[in-house]
This record gives sequence, structure tokens and C-alpha cells, in this order.
Amino acid sequence: MQDLTALLFDKDGTLVHFDRTWGRAAGAVMRQMAHDDAHAVARLEAVSHYLADEERFLPTSPLVSGSSAHYGPLWAHALGRPADAGFLAEIDRLFAAEGLLNLTPIGHPARVLGELKAAGFALAIVTNDAEENARQQAETLGFLHLLDAVHGYDSGFGSKPGAGMVAAFAERFCHRPHAMAVVGDSAHDLAAARGAGARFILVRSGPAPVDDLVGDADLVVDSVDDLPEILGVSPGKPSSLVGENAV
Repeated sequence: MQDLTALLFDKDGTLVHFDRTWGRAAGAVMRQMAHDDAHAVARLEAVSHYLADEERFLPTSPLVSGSSAHYGPLWAHALGRPADAGFLAEIDRLFAAEGLLNLTPIGHPARVLGELKAAGFALAIVTNDAEENARQQAETLGFLHLLDAVHGYDSGFGSKPGAGMVAAFAERFCHRPHAMAVVGDSAHDLAAARGAGARFILVRSGPAPVDDLVGDADLVVDSVDDLPEILGVSPGKPSSLVGENAV
């Protein structure tokens, strides 16, 4: 990856711990959306594949990789409400507040992104979260100022697995697609990268199994904390990676 110029990071499961952040937040959001109606809460938990006692989602949950635009209609049906823009905005607003209260990073993203930025990489977030929420979380975790762009599902470029977020960054900042890599933990991230002609770095830190993605990744790491060493930004012996996929 010697010619790599830009790293575009997924957020949840890559920079932010999914279950510790969203698993804890989800229960509170569901109760608020359901106005503490136990039956309505149970319906939301069911369609969300959410284990309330463990405060986590099953890997099959539509919330693991999707935005409120994806799972919002399921919630609207469970609550007997229209899945209109106001309903989705309410979900985003509540999740933004509860997400900040429970925000838990994976490793040391501010330090890692600082090292990558100092080494000359352009950096961005490409997430199926709302853009403003992603900005707030990045600011809270101390790395918003390191990012050249934050693209959310509502930024006007579509959501993953579509390639719009990645392609828009390449066009705006004049990066060759193959000189960019999407860093993420899901098949949505892989599809977004490949659809834009970019490379894909798989992290094993997300909530769902990723063994079936390993063979399609250009590089596999345990977490973003491994990237400075592996990309030659900091000295030391590289951490574990899938050698046949390292290029």
C-alpha cells in the first residue's frame, strides 16, 4: 500500500465500539420512541434483533450496518406511525443524544488518526450514521479537526453499500480511487470501497463475524490501532495481518 494517499473510515465498529455505545443507547431510545409502552418496546426490540438484557444487537440486526433510513420503516410499522422524514429525524436526534452519553472508542482513535494525518494521509469518515451525529462524536473523541470530510447517510451521496460517499471524496479532493482505502468492519464497507474503485482494509473490531470478508480484503487488522505500524507510520514490528492480502 505504498501509493496510498487517503483513508476513509467507517465509524461504528471501526472507530467507535458498537455495542458499548449503541447497545446501551438503544434501550433508552426505544423506550422514548415507545413512550414507555412495554408492548411497543418489545416490538421494537424484536424487529431490531436486540437483546435488552445484554444491551446488544445480534449480528443479524438491521441496525448493525444500516442507517435510520433502512431500519426506520421497521420501527414505524412496529409503532403504527408513518415512516416520514419527521419520524427518521426523531430517531436520529434521540440516538445522537444517547450515543454521546454512552460513547466508547475502540482503542485510541485520536492518537492513531493524528499519526496518520502527520504522515500525510487524507482522512475522512464514511458512515451510515447521520453526518451531524458523526461530527459530534468525532469532536467528543478529539479527532474531528483531523478529518478532511465527514460523509453520513444524509450528506447527499447515498448510504453504504453504495459507493457514493467514497466516490464523492475522491472527486472533491482529487484522489485516484485506487490510492484510497476504506477502513471498515462490514460487507457494506467492502462494497462501498469496491464500487468506487478503492481498496479495503478490514478491521476485526466490529459486532459481526468477518471471516467471510477476509479473502476480499486488501489488508486485515485487529483494530485501527494497528494501522500506523503496518502502514509504516510508526516504528516497530507489524501486528498480525493476513499476509496474502497485504499489498
